Amino acid sequence: MLREYALLADGERGVLVGPRGDYSWMCAPRWQDDGVFCSLIGGPGTYAVTPTDPLFVWGGRYEDGTLIWHSRWVSTDAITECREALAYPGDPTRAVILRRIMALSGTARVRVLLDVRAGFGKHRMSTLHRDDDGTWQGRSGALHFRWSGAIEAKVNDDDMLEQVIEVDRGDHYDLILEMAPDRVDGRPLDADTCWTATEYAWQRAVPTLEMTIAPDDARQSYAVLRGMTSSTGAMVAAPTMSMPERADTGRNYDYRYAWIRDQCYTGEAVGACGSYPLLDCAVKFVSERVLADGSELKPAYTIDGGTVPDERAVGLPGYPGGSAKAGNWVNDQFQLDNCGEALLLFATAAGHDRLDLDGWHAARAMVDTIRERYDEPDYGIWELYPARWAHSRLICAAGLKAMAVHVPASAGAEWTALADRIIADCSRECLHEQGRWKRAPDDDRVDAALLLASIRGAVPPRDPRTVQTWEAVRRDLGRHGYVYRFSQDPRPLSDSEGAFLLCGFDMAIATHQQGKEVEAARWFERNRAACGSPGLFTEEYDVEQRQLRGNFPQAFVHAVMIEAAKRLAERPGEVTP
Repeated sequence: MLREYALLADGERGVLVGPRGDYSWMCAPRWQDDGVFCSLIGGPGTYAVTPTDPLFVWGGRYEDGTLIWHSRWVSTDAITECREALAYPGDPTRAVILRRIMALSGTARVRVLLDVRAGFGKHRMSTLHRDDDGTWQGRSGALHFRWSGAIEAKVNDDDMLEQVIEVDRGDHYDLILEMAPDRVDGRPLDADTCWTATEYAWQRAVPTLEMTIAPDDARQSYAVLRGMTSSTGAMVAAPTMSMPERADTGRNYDYRYAWIRDQCYTGEAVGACGSYPLLDCAVKFVSERVLADGSELKPAYTIDGGTVPDERAVGLPGYPGGSAKAGNWVNDQFQLDNCGEALLLFATAAGHDRLDLDGWHAARAMVDTIRERYDEPDYGIWELYPARWAHSRLICAAGLKAMAVHVPASAGAEWTALADRIIADCSRECLHEQGRWKRAPDDDRVDAALLLASIRGAVPPRDPRTVQTWEAVRRDLGRHGYVYRFSQDPRPLSDSEGAFLLCGFDMAIATHQQGKEVEAARWFERNRAACGSPGLFTEEYDVEQRQLRGNFPQAFVHAVMIEAAKRLAERPGEVTP
């Protein structure tokens, strides 16, 4: 189950580690490239360190504020841990995986298997060669690898490299796997040096976030976001693809790309806590894409700013209930709310005096795009179909208002007037007879995304439209402390999809804005608990089965958890700069 997996990441790629010490998912050399370990979606390829004793109890933990993971197994005669990480910060062209097997009690005895299978499993390992020092060299398709430490490994009947390793109590044993597009030459890496550098880099990368109500979890979520953010500034929405949101419904997508909205959410959440590097990363990537594409801004890009490839089948069975597809069909969509979110991001950076000249130019480009296109149908936050979504337009109004205070008075007045005009249009077309916002002029349903109208400042928290919307979301979309996006059909909400954790944390913030601090804390704590043992969130949570649903981990959920933890530490009505 997804709740048992941990994430290793170095900014350029990620690994999912299962409870048996098996690497079930990794793409290399970078996020959007083909998989090399694919058992998560029914394919071949793995790198496993597993106790030889089949009777063990699994556990694990992250070192505080890092993505250094400890797999832990308690068996009848030993307690074994495997400390594991991708060397951080990552090299865009070379993945370095560190594994340290440690015997905490008794004699640790583990079986190590390596099966590198590039091209989503199409290419077996070839040209295997062991050097005089015991280091293995080989390749899989166009991917080269070097494996240090497995000096007694042999090729087994399944064409995998295999070795049984014994470690006495108090000792440890190091393995290093490197993968790159070109042959890995030079002296083998020193394990102690790699571990020290990785520890130091994580200590410098992750702030304490003591200003939040949940600093430990906020810090860990920041580490997740940091690990999913490339040296280009781009942050992938999730490390995985094809994880079904609902079994056998076709709702499984490839999220190994940088979504503009998700990047903005992260920058805004981090900016609520302070002036930290992830804010700069978000501004850098979003402003570059805005200046390159202007009014034709795409919803998502590859981490190097390229076009997201179209969907294609990869020839694997897929995760149960889903199908294995790479690429995404989001390319041709116009999503108006991204323009507003970009302005909110730029305003956050300006509030910390972190907006450079490119950022200012990008902000003006977004204002021009809103002025030209705010009345057009767009695909909206949920990427459904073209409509004149109230949420999209209200977020644009919020962005205009937020940015207006950072520009000269004449421009600020113009941008505020445009925001007021957009809000007036929404009030005329998207105000339900109950006094709340409705999804679109021709769609009377309430939508949890409309909570963001007040959270982001389009309208005040005590505005009657805000209060009525908050009450409607709580009444119609809230169940057992979780929140669903919208009612999709006459069935109970949980029959259509899982609860959206993004919406649950937004509800915590919106409830806090209403001055209901205890209730806000309940929403926050309920959604904070909807994670697996390693503390990682998916997009959706199946309330009835208590299962994680969708791609894993989902970056924007970690981002809004951080923001909620900060907002709830403030007094209602207090505004973070």
